[in-house]
Amino acid sequence: MNVDWMEEFSVIEHKNDPDEEKKLFVIKGINYISPTYITVLSKKDVPVGQKIGVNGGSKVFLGDEQIGEVVKRQDSNSVKINVDYDIKYNGGYSRDGKTIYIARDLPKEMEIDGKKISILESVGKHHELPEKWLSDDAYEYPYAHETATGIEKEYVESVGIKWERYDEELGKQLHIVYQKKLSKSPKDLDLAPYIYGKDQATLKEIRESMEI
Repeated sequence: MNVDWMEEFSVIEHKNDPDEEKKLFVIKGINYISPTYITVLSKKDVPVGQKIGVNGGSKVFLGDEQIGEVVKRQDSNSVKINVDYDIKYNGGYSRDGKTIYIARDLPKEMEIDGKKISILESVGKHHELPEKWLSDDAYEYPYAHETATGIEKEYVESVGIKWERYDEELGKQLHIVYQKKLSKSPKDLDLAPYIYGKDQATLKEIRESMEI
């Protein structure tokens, strides 16, 4: 595969197409560095973890062989990041997935071991956004969160910061943000992660502080 002219995606799921007469496979892929989520119809099965390439936005390759076409693509180009609200756990997303919310008290940039990293990128685009994509695609929240954490890790390490140090420093900020009582929550905040976590105290705070 010529990576100079192809986007690289990691396969996270593969299954037979519901219309078995087509003899096609449905492949789900994630680009970890520039968050993009694709659904592919492929003539060949591809195992989870395998790398596939996309050329020209739609043609899908396994090595040098074209195996299918992208039928759905989601990226961050039309997604807004909003930093005007109180958000427990640092980040969240709107129910329609068009807005990523980052807690207004969370630093928008951190310096770790002499290197700066954008929290809007790492938490916003490389965690909250793919987590929302996967959740909306009927994946269980634990899997969506775990996969999103892997994407966030890939990004952090791509800018030369050790994941353990980043996780440690972000964890300190999470503690600070979590301790503050909510006073202004977005009315369209997706509550699914809080409901799954059975965090009743936070759910109560969010509902009481939501804009009318």
